[in-house]
Amino acid sequence: MAKQKQSPAPKGVVIRNRKAWHDYHIEEVVECGISLLGTEVKSLRDGNARIDEAFARVLDGEVFLIGANISQYAQAGDGMNHNPTRDRKLLLKRRQIHLLQTHVKQKGKTIVPLSIYFKRGWAKVELGVAVGKRHYDKREAIRKRDQQRDMAREIRRR
Repeated sequence: MAKQKQSPAPKGVVIRNRKAWHDYHIEEVVECGISLLGTEVKSLRDGNARIDEAFARVLDGEVFLIGANISQYAQAGDGMNHNPTRDRKLLLKRRQIHLLQTHVKQKGKTIVPLSIYFKRGWAKVELGVAVGKRHYDKREAIRKRDQQRDMAREIRRR
């Protein structure tokens, strides 16, 4: 018998929050699951989501993703679609929730989603404990990035 090929599951990052790395210093990164509806999963697999304006909040011992916009699935019927901007529950262990809660109680820290991706078929969210950057920090990051590009260009030329 010939071996059957498994259909390749979508791998890697589906949605990435590049704005978070520009606006914040990321101190700690936590991977967690996310509670989604069926049409939300299909829409995520198509890459139809935005997490630029999203953040996470600890409410009553649970963590919720607020402000994430997962577009409605185009092929779904009228009554089958979801609310694109609803709050979504994040799946973390109690110890991780407590750790995030202690970070957020400190002044100037927040929890931002860094990326949403699929791992072994399950949707995962990468959360970062973040501290806001000052304006001069952003300029310095841009300057370093430009210098790295210039060095890489020179190395390719030689």
